[in-house]
Amino acid sequence: MTWVIPAPPQPSAAVEGTSARFPVRRIFCVGRNYAEHAREFGNDPDRELPFFFLKPADAVVDSGATLPYPPLTSDLHHEAELVVALHRGGFQLSEDETASLIWGHAAGNDLTRRDLQAEAKAARRPWDMAKGFDASAVIGPIRPGPIGDGAIRCLVNGEVRQQARLSDMIWPVPGILAHLSRLVRLEPGDLVMTGTPAGVGAFGPGDTCRIEIEGLTPATVTIA
Repeated sequence: MTWVIPAPPQPSAAVEGTSARFPVRRIFCVGRNYAEHAREFGNDPDRELPFFFLKPADAVVDSGATLPYPPLTSDLHHEAELVVALHRGGFQLSEDETASLIWGHAAGNDLTRRDLQAEAKAARRPWDMAKGFDASAVIGPIRPGPIGDGAIRCLVNGEVRQQARLSDMIWPVPGILAHLSRLVRLEPGDLVMTGTPAGVGAFGPGDTCRIEIEGLTPATVTIA
């Protein structure tokens, strides 16, 4: 293959315990997947199927990074999330079939320009620039294998901001993957960020945000 410009680098995420990397194809994100988070934004969590938005693959940032405050916002928010990494694909799957797709899990932070999201919602426009900006997907090291129920927390400068259990998800991981596979064909390298608990909020220059999930290495980011 001959390219007319240099091929861009392959986006990737860290893997726990090795220098090997997990190649990232796409990043799917689930909206409103914890009941209290849905309610804090004025939505009824009992009446919705899961819905999805995308982040670019090259929005991935490793844990431990220090990032500049994003442009064109004054309301940068943290969102603690369980991330699911896929090593197999599939289309129109049942919930029982989805377990074989999962390679591992990670803690993640879905960074959000909340003011831009509010403006987009008010104008009935897409959220792309609120969610899919540069360095907006902080992904901790991926741990291979399954994960059980456990606590998920977000701390800013050591203060707990978000706290729930993975079992509090409205749509657990098998339901998320099965529904998503009816919309698109899932492929190896896909990451799925599974939604955030209540308590999302702003953080800014000088703040360090740490996402903790029982059984996983934390995902930490500092704003310069």
